[in-house]
Amino acid sequence: MVPVDGSELAECVLPHVEAFMKGFPLTEVAFVRVVEPVGLSSSAGPSMLENQKKMESDRKASAEEYLKQVVSRLKHEGTTIRAEVLIGRVTESLSDYAGNNGVDLILIATHGRSGVTRWVRGSVADKILRSANVPVLMVRAPGTKGGL
Repeated sequence: MVPVDGSELAECVLPHVEAFMKGFPLTEVAFVRVVEPVGLSSSAGPSMLENQKKMESDRKASAEEYLKQVVSRLKHEGTTIRAEVLIGRVTESLSDYAGNNGVDLILIATHGRSGVTRWVRGSVADKILRSANVPVLMVRAPGTKGGL
């Protein structure tokens, strides 16, 4: 499983994915992007709820288009490359997806933050590392220093 979010940072894993596809007999690679739901209060009126549904639909369609573009860049005979858009909280959605879909490795990019910066800003990669029940290979973005 390769989580991507549309950023250059997340895409720094693509050369590593290609190397895995060339070096190992992979049958499937799943690129996954999570779209967080738009939160409205329970007192929102019908028109606001309709706008929320439209916004979420547009965001999901945009995520699907992005994943199509990523997948189209990678081709390797014998490997099926899938694209999945999930709706939910990022860390939980990715961990659940990995557990429910037989994922045997998560390949994810990291900023390389450490110490207070990582504690204050959090790190999706770090949270995945701690919550996933499968191995996680973290790829440090070029030009970054420090810990996870």
